Amino acid sequence: MMNLRQMEVFYAIMRSGSVSGAARMLNVTQPAVSAILKHCESQLKMRLFVRVAGRLQPTPEAAAIFPDVAAVFNRLDAIKRLTQDLVGGRLGTLSVAAAFPIANGALAKAAANFLGTYPHMRIALQSLTSREVLDRVINREVELGAAYEPVVSPEVQTETLATASIACVLRADHPLAQQETIGIRDLEPYPLLTYRRDANLWFAIERAFSQAGVAPRIAVRFGVSLTGMMLAHFGAGIAIVEPFLLEDLKIPDMVARPLVPAVELRTVLIRHRSAPRSVVMEDFIAHLKKTISDRACATSA
Repeated sequence: MMNLRQMEVFYAIMRSGSVSGAARMLNVTQPAVSAILKHCESQLKMRLFVRVAGRLQPTPEAAAIFPDVAAVFNRLDAIKRLTQDLVGGRLGTLSVAAAFPIANGALAKAAANFLGTYPHMRIALQSLTSREVLDRVINREVELGAAYEPVVSPEVQTETLATASIACVLRADHPLAQQETIGIRDLEPYPLLTYRRDANLWFAIERAFSQAGVAPRIAVRFGVSLTGMMLAHFGAGIAIVEPFLLEDLKIPDMVARPLVPAVELRTVLIRHRSAPRSVVMEDFIAHLKKTISDRACATSA
C-alpha cells in the first residue's frame, strides 16, 4: 500500500509531469522525490512511471490509481479550506438565546448584518425570558445569552452590553404623552400594563412604586414587552416596559416617555465559564456591540 507521503509525491509528479516539477511543488529536493518514488514502486512491486524520449510517462497502472489518489487530495484541500473558514470566522453555526426585546430588536439587526458579511454562517436564535436564557447557557444548550439583570450563577460570566431605563409606552393622544417625562405619581389615575410577577424586570419596577408610596393600578400583566405595547396601542392603558422594540418596530401613533425616578435596566451578555470561545462568536459579539452603539448614537442625536 502507498502511505500518504508516497501518494503526495505520486500526485505531484502526475500533476507536474516531472520529478523536478514535483520537487518544486513539495518544496523538497529532486533526490528526495526520486527516493520516495523508488521506494513506493518497490513496495507496490510495479512501475508507476517510465521514461519515453527523456520524459517521464505514467504507466497504465499509474493512470488507474490516479483518480482515487486525486480524490484523496481534493478532499484534503476541502478540509483545509473548511478549517481556514472556521478560523477566519467565515463558516460555522452560532447558537444564541436572548430575552424577547433583545432578540427581536438589536440582536436581530446584528444577526442580519452579520449574515450579510458572512453569508455561509448559520445562526440558531432562541427568544426567551431572561431566566430561561440563563438556564440555556448554564446547561450549555447555547454558546451565548443576552438577558436583563439580575443574573446570578457561579457557572456563568457576564459582561454589560447596554444600560437603559424603563419607559412609559402610550398612545400619542394620551394626556400624559405631552410630557417629556412621566413621574410615578402621574400614573396613579391610569390603568397600567406591565410584567408578570415572575419576570426579572418587575422587581425593579415594583420597588420604584413602593419607594414612591404609589400603589399601581395594574390592569394586565404579561411576559413579553411587545404584548404590553400592543395592549397600550389598543387603549388598554400605559405600558411600563423597556422601550427598545418601539424604536425598532415603529408602532404607529405610539410614543415612549422616560419614567421618573428612573428604573435602570442593564443588558448583559452571558457565557458559560468553561465553554470555549470561537472566533466566529467573538466576531458576532463585535457586530452586536456596534449595532447597539450605533442605535444609541442615533437616539441621542
